[in-house]
Amino acid sequence: MAKTVLVVDDDPTQRRLLQAAVEKAGFACRTAPDGESGLALACDEREGVDVVLLDLVMPGLSGMDALERMSDKRPDLPVIVLTGTSGIDTVVQSMRAGAIDFFVKPVSPERVIVSIRNALKMSSLSGEVKRLSKKSEGGMSFDDMIAGAKSMKPVVRLAERAAKSDIPVLILGESGVGKEVVARCIQGASDRAGKPFVAVNCGAIPENLVESILFGHEKGAFTGAVSKSLGKFVEADGGTLFLDEIGELPLDIQVKLLRALQEGEVDSVGSRRPTKVDVRIISATNRDLSAQVESGAFREDLFYRLNVYPVDMPSLRERTEDIPALVDHFISRFNASEGTKILGASKKTLKMLSAHDWPGNVRQLENAVFRAVVLCEGDQLQPEDFPQISGLSPAVEDVVAPPVVDQSPVQGLALPADAIAAFGEDGEIRELTDIERDVIQTAIDHYAGHMSEISRRLGIGRSTLYRKVNEYGLAMREEREAS
Repeated sequence: MAKTVLVVDDDPTQRRLLQAAVEKAGFACRTAPDGESGLALACDEREGVDVVLLDLVMPGLSGMDALERMSDKRPDLPVIVLTGTSGIDTVVQSMRAGAIDFFVKPVSPERVIVSIRNALKMSSLSGEVKRLSKKSEGGMSFDDMIAGAKSMKPVVRLAERAAKSDIPVLILGESGVGKEVVARCIQGASDRAGKPFVAVNCGAIPENLVESILFGHEKGAFTGAVSKSLGKFVEADGGTLFLDEIGELPLDIQVKLLRALQEGEVDSVGSRRPTKVDVRIISATNRDLSAQVESGAFREDLFYRLNVYPVDMPSLRERTEDIPALVDHFISRFNASEGTKILGASKKTLKMLSAHDWPGNVRQLENAVFRAVVLCEGDQLQPEDFPQISGLSPAVEDVVAPPVVDQSPVQGLALPADAIAAFGEDGEIRELTDIERDVIQTAIDHYAGHMSEISRRLGIGRSTLYRKVNEYGLAMREEREAS
């Protein structure tokens, strides 16, 4: 989704020139002829303004007054000041009021665009730092959630109500839909905000270690217990314990978990006395726990203890309206972690991503964007940066020469000189494995060893292609040239 730049200037010619430069650079542009309307647009979250170009000298509400009010209402909004006067006092005053850059008119469009890009990068990094700080401090709120889709409204409404009490919450939904994000927001909006948030994936713990990890153990309680371990319940004391994939817990541990929930105390392995804990439990699963209860794989009494307040999370294919915002969020995160400078995704790319099924939900989208950010050679993600979805291959620098064609007629056809023969020297059809070997070797030579392109052209997976290359003992292009 293209970032939106707001141009606030009383000079219509200047507005048109800046708008043309901004749109040519690939940004969306809104304009305002005075400070009052500019302030209203900048502070209206529905407008989605990301950067403001603000003229200081305007009739009515001055640019300086508008800047100060913008800084009060939207302190995270970057504002670039444009003015016809270059006094040092004006520069200092505007910077103190919250401007991040300052230009004296006339200014070249190129310099303005560079300033806009820098402002967006700084805003992205700042937002990511704030998000990570909130996450680590247990202070995420529902404002931090990307939940604009209609199907997410009941989820947020239920979760906000759950945050007002210590009621046990069971979050249901497919794998990868973002159940932990909802759990963190419930914690951040509750009285336990700022207290420990401990997440445990019950399906990822070896069965023989589940009891020790959840409830702790004493030194020497079993072979390998060289020191005392508090366990996740004690770690989460005063805060929230998030039990993900709760349906994976062994039956014997379910009994001990039920007692911990009922009594508010845990028995660590090897301990002679229980430890009191004050923990809010939020659990999650992608399984049908009621079916597991019927089959005997999950305790009925524990099910009723956990399923007090169920919250159903929709899959990503049921909330496609959120995909553009999620893509922007992931781009910002990877720009911060990878040092990349991607500004967003093209309209064609967002349309393609919104039409995809996403069986792996938000987690799959996140990984796809990560790969695309690494592959991208411009400042916007394009469909070819998502080869597994678009079917297009990323651009490669090597230019492969077309095959030499032998123009001598063979049964009335012009065939390439390296055409693969279907018949052997004995006049009989060759074995299929021999023909396949020649086809793969020809493809390796023709596409200069680019295995992604080869696998796409041959219609087989890359792992299958590499296996066949090894099986047939084929030489890559560089190996053939060296020999």
